[in-house]
Amino acid sequence: YVTPLRAVSRDIEKALRRPIADLGLPLRVESRTGDTSASLRARQRERLPEVLITTPESLTLLLTRADARHAFASLRAVIVDEWHELLSSKRGTQVELALARLRRLAPDVRTWALSATLHNVESAARSACGVGSTPTIVTASIDRPVVVRSVLPDNVERFPWGGHMGLTMLDALLEVLDPAAPTLIFTNTRSQAERWFAELLTARPEWAEQLALHHGSIDRDVRERVEAGLKSGSIRFVVATSSL
Repeated sequence: YVTPLRAVSRDIEKALRRPIADLGLPLRVESRTGDTSASLRARQRERLPEVLITTPESLTLLLTRADARHAFASLRAVIVDEWHELLSSKRGTQVELALARLRRLAPDVRTWALSATLHNVESAARSACGVGSTPTIVTASIDRPVVVRSVLPDNVERFPWGGHMGLTMLDALLEVLDPAAPTLIFTNTRSQAERWFAELLTARPEWAEQLALHHGSIDRDVRERVEAGLKSGSIRFVVATSSL
C-alpha cells in the first residue's frame, strides 16, 4: 500500500488492523517509512509482512535489496493511494518506475490507483497500470460542492512576492480563523511553517492549547500527538507543510 504521506500511513495501518483482528486472520500489517524503528526494519529484512504500507521513497529503497526478487515474488497487489498527489511529479515518476520493477518481479501483480480528484482519469489509469495495459476504471458520481474564498492584500504595489510574503497577510488570516471550525494552514516550506506558527501564537496567545505545528523535521511522537488532537477535536488549528 503506497501512500505519499507518512501521516496517512499510520491511519491506514490502524484501519487495516482492526478488521483483520476482528476476523482472526493470520496477517501481519506493518508500515515502512522514514519513521519505522530500526528493530522493525531488521525484522522486515528477514521477512516482509503480508500487508506493507510504505511511501514511494521507502519502496524504492526496498527494491534495491539483494533479495528483492525473492522478497516480492509472491506479491499479489499494489495499491497506490492519492494518485493525483503523485501524478506528473518526480515522486510519481518514482512510483511508476517502482511499479514497473515490481511487475518484472511478480508478473501477475494487480495495481490499484485510488484518487478522489482526477481530471483525466483514463490517462491517470494508464500511468498507474503501465505501458500496454488496458485498465478498468471504477468511478462514482458524488456531488461535493467546494467554496473558494480568496484573501488578498489591499495593496499589491509593494507586495513582497518572494520570501516571507505570507506574513504580510497575518491580520487578514486572523479575521477568518475561528476555533469553531478546525483549520489546516498550509505553507510551502518548513521555515515558513515555523514563522507562521510563531506569529499566530504571538497574536493569539489564548490559542496556545488549540494551535499546533506539523512538518517533517518534528519528532514522530509530536507529529502523532498533533494528528490525534485533530481527530479528537482538542486541536483546532495546525500550521503544516505537505507532511499533513
